[in-house]
Amino acid sequence: MRTMRLVLVATLGAACLGAGDPVRPLPAGGHHVLFVGNSLTYTNDLPRTLRDLATAGGDTIRTAAVALPNLALVDHAAGQSDAVATIGRGTWEWVVMQQGPSSRGVNRDTLVIGAQALARSIRAAGARPALYMVWPARANLADFDGVRDAYRAAACAVDGAFLPAGEAWRAAWRADASLALYGPDDFHPGPLGTWLAALVMYERITGRDARALPAVVAVAGQRLSVPAETARLLQRAAHEANVAADAQGCGS
Repeated sequence: MRTMRLVLVATLGAACLGAGDPVRPLPAGGHHVLFVGNSLTYTNDLPRTLRDLATAGGDTIRTAAVALPNLALVDHAAGQSDAVATIGRGTWEWVVMQQGPSSRGVNRDTLVIGAQALARSIRAAGARPALYMVWPARANLADFDGVRDAYRAAACAVDGAFLPAGEAWRAAWRADASLALYGPDDFHPGPLGTWLAALVMYERITGRDARALPAVVAVAGQRLSVPAETARLLQRAAHEANVAADAQGCGS
């Protein structure tokens, strides 16, 4: 099925940003969102997927990304990408930060440190920092709580938004354990995993309910053949994760 073949799609523009290609100014209007991360952001073109979701809901989200393979937030902050300069010269409303699962030891510490370093530039630019919670590799499913706690701690440390994509994955699996959210390497997201992450962000950025969106799945600019009931399940999972995150406090 084509749905499951569209995996690990990385747009060259997103993948190369920070390596010398400046982000172009965005048109006026709508929510301006900058992504700073790595392959978990550019796989399946999460920024475009979020834009298309907003369009389907009658909103406008304009996105750009500074995302390079294997970079942590401290790497972006230290100048291994163009992230700091891009933050400073944009008209961003949100800057969404992401690195790996970061559930343990030094990785958790550097997630917080990197978020704090970038948040200074984000606040100076008049934008709001947000932490995009990812998920562990399939081999480390027991680490989900640790990933959540690490990203929530980073969001709290910068008084930013917590985007619980990983928790939405778990909510979706509670409803249907057979959902293919991982890609073939059992770490990067498959198309449904990316779409679910975008749903979480759509709710937080627009303030609208993902359950009111059309039951149509489009990832990286391509509409996928996904049953409407599956799309509705994922919309409910995104909403459930955001509601639970709000109830926890700090980072809503």
